[in-house]
Amino acid sequence: MPWSSGPFDNFGHPPSVWPDFLAGQKDSPVRVLLVDDDPHIRLVIAQELMADARTLLVAQAGSVREGRRTIKQHEFDVLLVDLNLGDGDAFDLLHFLKSARPSAQAVVISVMENEDQVMRAFELGATGYVSKNSWFRNYSQAVLQVANGGASITPHLARRLLQRFDRAHSSETKRRQPDEAERLSTREKEILRMVASGYTSAEVGSRLLISGMTVNTHLRNIYRKLQVRTRAQAVRFASLRGLF
Repeated sequence: MPWSSGPFDNFGHPPSVWPDFLAGQKDSPVRVLLVDDDPHIRLVIAQELMADARTLLVAQAGSVREGRRTIKQHEFDVLLVDLNLGDGDAFDLLHFLKSARPSAQAVVISVMENEDQVMRAFELGATGYVSKNSWFRNYSQAVLQVANGGASITPHLARRLLQRFDRAHSSETKRRQPDEAERLSTREKEILRMVASGYTSAEVGSRLLISGMTVNTHLRNIYRKLQVRTRAQAVRFASLRGLF
């Protein structure tokens, strides 16, 4: 009797199975647009993305100018872009992405963890960061993570960014009413802690035995109560208030 994978699909590269409720299936891989001015780095990243059946590289570009043209020409889910390009930087493309492909996610890559640059990239809408010195397969993992509603960032850089946010927004935090965090229900705090730990909405729902849509409804209520607009801002607020 043939073995059935049930709610999972089989892949030739790790992981050997992949839940069918996550983005990145064999018949519908996460589409990636890669922009980097180093041909060798582009080749390395391209090979990794194409070796993973969950991701599909749809186009490449080597400059800001080429990147803008390629963003307009191709449908994609995640932009993987080098912070420093020969004719500019990723910030120009992140600005352009908002209007040209508002549903697409962005992951920035760089040799150095430059706090100022990465902070600005996240403020412009990026949801992931990967170091070019990171271990093999981090590129496809970062793409899959942001495509499924998560954020990809190194723990070291996350701590630095949270510390920076704490310093920059301490006065704003003091102006807020002292019981903001207490307005969250027990379930909302539980979901916020799980999101802060890197779980996607689908993963949170699976663990709490509720639907991903219900999780997203809770998240919208959390945003409203904390007066924030994104997951990253909610996680930062939770961190400052010691909720996780």
